[in-house]
Amino acid sequence: MNYDFDTVIDRWKSDCEKYDTITQRGYPSDMIPLWVADMDFSVPDCIKDAMREVVDRGIFGYSLMGDRFYSSIENWFFRRYGWKVDRSWLAQTPGVVTALSAAVRVVTEPGDGVLIQSPVYHHFFNAVERNGRRVVENPLKYENGQYSMDFEDMEEKIRSQHIKLIILCSPHNPVCRVWTAEELQQVGRICKKYNVTVMSDEIYCDFFSPGYHHTPFACACPDLTDRLIVCTSPSKSFNIAGLQISNIIIPGEELRTAFRTELGRVGYNNCNYYGMQACTAAYEQGEDWLEACKAYIWENVCYIRRFVEEKLPQIHIVEPQGTYLLWLDCTGLGLTPEGLEELLLDKAHIWPDMGTKFGEKTGQFIRLALACPRSVVAEAMDRLEKAVKDHQ
Repeated sequence: MNYDFDTVIDRWKSDCEKYDTITQRGYPSDMIPLWVADMDFSVPDCIKDAMREVVDRGIFGYSLMGDRFYSSIENWFFRRYGWKVDRSWLAQTPGVVTALSAAVRVVTEPGDGVLIQSPVYHHFFNAVERNGRRVVENPLKYENGQYSMDFEDMEEKIRSQHIKLIILCSPHNPVCRVWTAEELQQVGRICKKYNVTVMSDEIYCDFFSPGYHHTPFACACPDLTDRLIVCTSPSKSFNIAGLQISNIIIPGEELRTAFRTELGRVGYNNCNYYGMQACTAAYEQGEDWLEACKAYIWENVCYIRRFVEEKLPQIHIVEPQGTYLLWLDCTGLGLTPEGLEELLLDKAHIWPDMGTKFGEKTGQFIRLALACPRSVVAEAMDRLEKAVKDHQ
């Protein structure tokens, strides 16, 4: 089946964070937003049909998570990853960010250190600090244009800082690494040695580049499942973040009970009905659309790779293995972080996520969200080339 990813959908004045904040922040109206990690693609028809069925019924009352919903999740993870998820392991939250904060409060005490691997999704920092805990960074190593884990530093920090919780990003946002089973197993060995709980944010698990495949942490380290929280959601895969449905998988009964108790403390016990229906439809019928979407986004990556090689050799693409993001090393432009931001926002009228959002040492990097029509990508790159030439 052919799917349309080329049509530019007008999202202005729809209370859309990605677009409507442009003018709210005083940016010019022709700004190209490539920052928020949602898609500019219409969702697959199966989700629209599920939504219409709910609307046509016309009642939006209290709801239960039924057998079909649970079965769709179990079947999705077994079919795609060989992971046998038991429905009893599931807890629902409005989003992964909610789950991050809940896990921090469940596993640690105020003042405890929580290990994260910077540069990383900024809400990892927020979930730790806003709950009165300390961020302990285990920076990723950046060598020869790629990132890897520093296991020696990880173990030393865990031992010396008495770490109880590590938050892992897998696949990694923003550096776009898909961790190998061997890398995850090394994390598991260290965490088992020191009785550390792992929270693995796998929200981008369905997005991996050609030649790569996501390994769930639970499959790589089955002997650590009593101290494991895995964050999943159909929101990235099917562009339904606004429907507020995340499926948090916690195999260990004691940890799962504590997590659910924490959710109960804030009165959250009923997830979004639209989200449940959309998740079920996506996992039952949306796989072909997802694979077509991934192929289209990969061509966006290839377009940018060709473009920078030919016209912007000062910029290095950190080759993406997963996610629908792209992490660009702009140090070759010779600009300060402030100068790079000015070039992009004020000169090129492109709005990426600046590297400073993900850590202190990546001020000369930017993150692009590439789930958008190719014409948008092409316009953004043309503007970037012109801005760089004018600057030089």
